Amino acid sequence: MTDKLNELTAAGVAVWLDDLSRVRLSSGGLDQLRREKHVAGVTTNPTIFAKALSDADEYNWQLRDLAIRGVDVEEAVRMLTTYDVRWACDVMRPSYDGSAGVDGRVSIEVDPRSAHDADKTVAEAKALWWLVDRPNLFIKIPATQEGLSAITDTLAEGISVNVTLIFGLDRYSAVMEAFLTGLEQAKANGHDLSKIGSVASFFVSRVDSEVDKRLEKLGSDQAKALRGKAAVANAQLAYERYTEVFSSDRWKALEAAGAHPQRPLWASTSTKNPDYRDVIYVEELIAAGTVNTMPESVIHAYADHGETRGDTVTGSYDAARKVFTDLESAGVDMSDVIATLEREGVEKFEASWQELLDGVSKSLEAAGAGKGAPNKAAKGNAKAAEKAGGA
Repeated sequence: MTDKLNELTAAGVAVWLDDLSRVRLSSGGLDQLRREKHVAGVTTNPTIFAKALSDADEYNWQLRDLAIRGVDVEEAVRMLTTYDVRWACDVMRPSYDGSAGVDGRVSIEVDPRSAHDADKTVAEAKALWWLVDRPNLFIKIPATQEGLSAITDTLAEGISVNVTLIFGLDRYSAVMEAFLTGLEQAKANGHDLSKIGSVASFFVSRVDSEVDKRLEKLGSDQAKALRGKAAVANAQLAYERYTEVFSSDRWKALEAAGAHPQRPLWASTSTKNPDYRDVIYVEELIAAGTVNTMPESVIHAYADHGETRGDTVTGSYDAARKVFTDLESAGVDMSDVIATLEREGVEKFEASWQELLDGVSKSLEAAGAGKGAPNKAAKGNAKAAEKAGGA
């Protein structure tokens, strides 16, 4: 029987899991995916953690201890999430060691409420790096305009970074510039560049969701014929920019000093439209030196019926540019699409973060009540969240 995920890996695509929970860790499920499904990394986000903490009893003992200590709800969230990420880093360590530090990475995101505050982002990145204390950690930083300097400053500290929420080509170019500058500063600061990793998470399916919605509204035959084409074209053109930057003399100087390239990571790869093939955002984005982070359902779908047809990106650039020309001609303002997606992406993660805070606050309250000592910090945060409108 053909090992389709092995074929994908052999084509140069690193398979990562876009999910994490304590149940997945304690059951051995993550290690099984690493051993049997070629999973070589893990990504998380506030939405994933909010779900994990809302539907599992395996956090109860830690919540009880945190409640007894009377910790602030935000500290509790960090203790809970970094515990899981540290454990996941240990599970993925064989992949890290076996790939000379390229794969085997696990990501944890900075507080998305700081997405437009560079100083806070860097400060939290340093704190998370210290808390998890594993070499195969990635700190996720949103690619907002303000996040660009935070990316550079964090890398300059020798901290590995997963840049997230990239939707547009110009912002992606700015992210690569921030990466190169960060490595140059890290080198000047005496850090070993071979120990610093980075990926640039370029979101895929959300682009089709937003563009298709606008095409449906336009309603013309020309518009309808373009449905389901924007996301792949956008990612293909991003890869073109990647190959240009990472063949430059500037990059070659850093590579000679031991640096690894910042790989493009295809994120949001589950198909939102049931009319589309469930593995389209994997099959159509096969190229050397990339990462595809998938929900477990997509990993199993690809293992079952995915088709690895060699490189499906290189050589597609002219056709991809034509898609963009046709979209503009049909009446889709792609610059507005990208701006909308970035804004909504940050807002969604902020809402999930608030949901996470609210859920942990209630859990701390319940655990503290079990000891006859209500958690005042949790109460205060719950009231503040209610006053602010919650998530």
